[in-house]
This record gives sequence, structure tokens and C-alpha cells, in this order.
Amino acid sequence: MTELCITATPTFNHIAQRLADFETLPEALDYAAQGCTGYNFYDSRGNLMTPLFYVELRRRALAAARRLHGLGLKRGDRVAVIADTSPAFMEIFFGCQYGGFVPVPLPISMSIGGRERYLQRLRRLLKSCDARVAIAPESMVSFVRDASDGMALDYSGSIDDFHALDTPDVELTPSRPDEIAYLQYTSGSTGFPRGVVIRQHAVMANLFAIVNSGLAVRPMDRCVSWLPFYHDMGLVGFVLGPMASQISVDYIGPREFAMRPRLWLTLLSRHRGTISFAPPFGYNLCANRLRLGDSERLDLSAWRIAGVGAEPVHADVLERFAEHFAPAGFSPSAFLPSYGMAENSLAVSFAARQKGIQIDRVDRTCLEHHGRALQADRADAGINETVFVNCGTALPGHEIVIRDEQGRTLPQRVVGRITIRGPSLMSGYFMDEEQTRRALDDDGWLDTGDLGYLTEQGLFVTGRHKDLIIINGRNIWPQDIEQLAEQFFGVQRSDVSAFSAPEEAESDVVLLVQSRLKDNDERARLVKELTARIRSEFGVTCHVQLMPPRSLPRTSSGKISRSEACRQYIHARELAVDNACRVAAVSS
Repeated sequence: MTELCITATPTFNHIAQRLADFETLPEALDYAAQGCTGYNFYDSRGNLMTPLFYVELRRRALAAARRLHGLGLKRGDRVAVIADTSPAFMEIFFGCQYGGFVPVPLPISMSIGGRERYLQRLRRLLKSCDARVAIAPESMVSFVRDASDGMALDYSGSIDDFHALDTPDVELTPSRPDEIAYLQYTSGSTGFPRGVVIRQHAVMANLFAIVNSGLAVRPMDRCVSWLPFYHDMGLVGFVLGPMASQISVDYIGPREFAMRPRLWLTLLSRHRGTISFAPPFGYNLCANRLRLGDSERLDLSAWRIAGVGAEPVHADVLERFAEHFAPAGFSPSAFLPSYGMAENSLAVSFAARQKGIQIDRVDRTCLEHHGRALQADRADAGINETVFVNCGTALPGHEIVIRDEQGRTLPQRVVGRITIRGPSLMSGYFMDEEQTRRALDDDGWLDTGDLGYLTEQGLFVTGRHKDLIIINGRNIWPQDIEQLAEQFFGVQRSDVSAFSAPEEAESDVVLLVQSRLKDNDERARLVKELTARIRSEFGVTCHVQLMPPRSLPRTSSGKISRSEACRQYIHARELAVDNACRVAAVSS
């Protein structure tokens, strides 16, 4: 098979590069289809499975739009599609763009749990978006059919069966700038995912700002990605962004990356990839799984933008990755922290390019008691400090303001609620006026639900407002407790979840720890040492509970959900109390 060419320059494909200066996604694909770039899909061994040129994607999308019309869909109807990493997803997504329908990317089951739990979530998602069509890869058709049982869908089935439908010769009217481009479900880190309404003009504004200001995309750039298509960073950043700037992308699936993280770096090395993003856990997984000898066989010198986002950025994780892959030519200056969310299409801010990670060491005591991010005394380095990473300044045309609980603007270095405004914002949450009113005010400001502070250098995100642990007037960030736990033997990064202990008589905080330790003495020692260390450093009592591997709940994007962990903990505790009461009643 022939891999797609790297560039979008006149030398290769006879069109000049345009950096997302289009009104709609269909218009962007119409232009990209004139060139020779596109998407490359690779298997679990790094072999090219399917090259999908933008010109071929456009042809398939137009046919898909006509098949959807043949089902009797009305303009604006929702088309749910299981967003696996495949050409079929692209075909349906862009088919909706050309047909005037609304694609709804839905998560695959890899990180959500067992079959029944996934089916329940999938059913709720299908209902919440009022889907008329549900399409899945052959391997997941049974999930979609079971989840949609009893719903009056116009079509529910596999992509192969969809291809067998009639393709009527109807005149197509592509989605217009003021119409909905797609629904993007939030990750659900603090509750059930909500359908974010993104219109064409909003996503195009965000793409224009990203590829011009955030990334400064060049004609010779090439992207590599393993990010899921149902997540905003995977969809907007590495499906729509490259297409709108006519550059090629090499894909492996999230599951393939989790099993063989080396594949990601191998593709970057093989094709001289220049742009790729990952959450911190992706960089951590590579540093853990690849031996030093492996890095010497890679060439990462062309990787100019190693983006990081989607979860709190831990500087030590990135520093370790940079050190580990220095023999491969990786430059720490390539790291590019960012801040974003589905409610703003994707990106809100970017740090300065080629500056690497810029950190702010703040006094923990002042932060907890007064909500002020004063820089820590150097004499207290590593003792009474909390480290935050600079996520940069707002994209052109966008604004970031930190506010208190009454909505008043706060000065620099005072922690408050992060609010944003700009042309990339959502129109609201689909069929959820109450949540929309809570998030968006009449002046167009979005309360992100995140906490942070501003300095002259940029935005520093401190955590989620709902996750904040408040004890006797102190604000304790759960990630501080989690990072402390990760320093202990037998505790791996992202294997912990800390939250306040509701109605817990003897503890202020609960810490759930996934542990692979089997020896009972070692487990008891870990609990005792963690409890004592947390009391010593934070002055709080903590109930430490060891959990089996892979038992902590995660969002569709792979992040630990503290709110769901808390809910499950409360439920398990209530069951234990009920069982104890029954036993006592029987004994009496």
C-alpha cells in the first residue's frame, strides 16, 4: 500500500496550504480533497492497513450523505457512530457534514468497564442525543443493537450493512456556518457526560486559532496520533485540524497504544512526525515500558510539538520522558502544555512554543489557607510547595478571567473559578437548558468548573472545583495527596483517587489505591505508612483503602473519575453497613 505524502505544498499536490480559513468543515474538505494528503491507519504491529486520501474520503462521505438521506432523515437529525479508529468513522462523520445531519461520536468500551455497564451508558447516550441512526464497526454491532433495543431508530447496524443501503441521487446541502457541526460528549469526570453543541462557525474559529497561533502549522508538518476520536483532543486536534490544514496523519488505536506504546514513537520516528499530543499518562507509559536501549533505535529529532493536555500536567512525568528519550534526539523544548475542553470546541490556551515546560512553585500553606498562589521560598523547596505548570495565554479572540464565587474578577495569583469567552464556545448542552444556564451567562462567559490563577506568564490550572477538598476552611488539592501516594513502593501513577470523606466519622479524606501487592504484611505496611505520611504533610486524617488493579472508575478519555470513585465508595460502605445490621439482627 502507498502511504500518503507528507506535504501540502504546490511541489507535491499543486495546492497552496490554507490554515483552516474556511467557513465550514465541508468547505475545508472540499479544498483538502484537491491535494494528495490524508489519513493513514496502522495495525497493532505498525503495518499500514488503510491509506485514506482526502479526495477518497470526500467521495465516500458524499455517498454516505445520500444513504442517510435515503433513510428519510430530516436536516439536523442526530447520527450516533461508535468512534473507533477507522476510515468508517471518518466516512460517517463527514457524510453528516455534507448531508446536513449531526454526527455524535460515541465511546468504545475499552475504558468504561464490563459489558452491562457499557450498555447502560451507551443506552443513556443514545437517548440523550435522541439519535435517529446508530452505526458501529462489526465487532460492536451487538452492543449498539442491545443498547438501542426498544428505541425507534431509522437504522441500527454495522458499517458494512450501511454500505448495502440504497444511495439515492439527491441534491445535497452541506451544513451551514450557523448549523450544528457535531455533538461532543464531555468525558464525565464529575458526572454523566453531557452533549456539547458545537456549531460550524465555532469549530472553525477554534481550528483557525489552533493551527495558526497555537501550533503554527507548516507545509512539511506531519501528525501522529493514538487519541480516541470520541475525545475532543482526538477529534478536533487530530481529525479536523490536519484536514483543515491539508497535512497527513498516522493513526494507531488507543487500545493498540496501551498494549504497545512503542508503536506511537516508532511511527513518529519512521515518518519524521512533527506534531503529536498526549495526556501526561501517555508520556509516563512510554517512559515506563520502553528500555533505554529502545530509545537509541528511535529518531525523534523532528518532533517539534509534543503537546500535553486533557488532564493536570505533572512536570516530573515530562522531565522523566525527556531524559529517557534524549538519546533518540527528543528535545524537552518541544513540550507544549495547553488548556482546553469540549465546551470550547477544544483549545482555550497554549503555552509558548519551543519553551518547554514552565513551572510555578507556590507556597502550599498560603494556597490552602488563603487561596493565594505565592511563590514558595527556595528554602522550602520540595517541602511546603505545590508545583503547577503554565498552560499559556488565551488564543487570539478568546478571553480568560478568574472569578470568585460571586462572579467578581480576581487579581493575579489568586485562585478562583476559570471563566472563558470567545468565538469557539458551545451553543449549550443538547436538550439540557438547566445545565446550559448554569454554565453560560448572558454575557457569553462559560464557567469551566475548573480552578486556577493567572500570572503575567499565563494560566495555571489547579484542579476541578467539584474535586476540591475543603477541611476547616483549608482548600486541599486532591492531586497533592495523590502525588504523595505515588511516591510509595507498590503504587503506580494514576492508580490513586483522593476525595473528601462524606459522613466519615473517623477520617477527613479517603484515598483509594490500586495495589498489586499480595503479601498481607506489605499491604498493611503500605496503608500504615501512607496514613502517617498524609497526616504529617497535610495535617488530616485519611482512610486508605487498597483496591484491586483496574478497579478505579475512569472516564471515557481514561482519566480517574473522583466523583464516581466517591459514589462507589459510599455505595459499598452502605452495603457493608446493611449487611452488618442483617448479621446482627440474625445473631440477636
